[in-house]
Amino acid sequence: MPGTLLFGIVALFGLAIGSFLNVVIHRVPRDESLVHPASHCPQCGNPVRARHNVPVLGWLMLRGRCADCGLRISARYPLVEAGTAALFVAVAARFGWSWELPAYLYLAAVAVALTMIDLDVMRLPDKIVLPSYGVAVALLTPVSIAAGDPGALLRGGIAAIVLYVLYRVLATFGMGGGDVKLAPLLGFYLGWLGWGAVAVGAFAGFLLGGLVGGTLMTLKLASRKTRIPFGPYMLAGAFLAVFAAAPLAGWYTNLLLPAA
Repeated sequence: MPGTLLFGIVALFGLAIGSFLNVVIHRVPRDESLVHPASHCPQCGNPVRARHNVPVLGWLMLRGRCADCGLRISARYPLVEAGTAALFVAVAARFGWSWELPAYLYLAAVAVALTMIDLDVMRLPDKIVLPSYGVAVALLTPVSIAAGDPGALLRGGIAAIVLYVLYRVLATFGMGGGDVKLAPLLGFYLGWLGWGAVAVGAFAGFLLGGLVGGTLMTLKLASRKTRIPFGPYMLAGAFLAVFAAAPLAGWYTNLLLPAA
């Protein structure tokens, strides 16, 4: 019962945050205010009615079209809302009722926004990435102190430096500057969990990016010169580590060092 209550609360919270993330995804790359003007149709300019702003249900009620001019509304809006809710529930299942839960819910929200923006415009905006460092430290520092584990913060800081150095080196071979700025943030979050999470998260990002890039080239949808946003794979790899670092690290260790 407590778990069901948590999942219900987190799912509703995720839907609301997903609705806000749709605004972030659309406006931040355009350097527009997140507050003014209120949500409106880009074609006729009429504001979205409150009942139509309900996550997912509003889009269904409108049947994917503006209530005033009939402009088609992308299905991506409810998908972002539902996807954010699903990711929030997964994070809640991982951490349960814990003090670190807010920190990783925040990371999940940032991951959704950055993934969609990077896919849209191939950018990881500083307006989202840089403030996230302060939020991460502010949310995880009290948890470490309360748990009597300041070493988690130190480990997170060292992991952030390690990934920064790695991506800074890769930047000389064409890695994007946004990726370099994102890497230490992910390093801090993964390092707080443990070195296994850092190793799995970093490796998984490159593996996923390589698999997708290779598939696109095989299908002749991309070439070696095609620019492919790497941020989504970094974030996907990080969350794979958040959810499954221990079993994946154990499997890999057993693969390399099979029992006698």
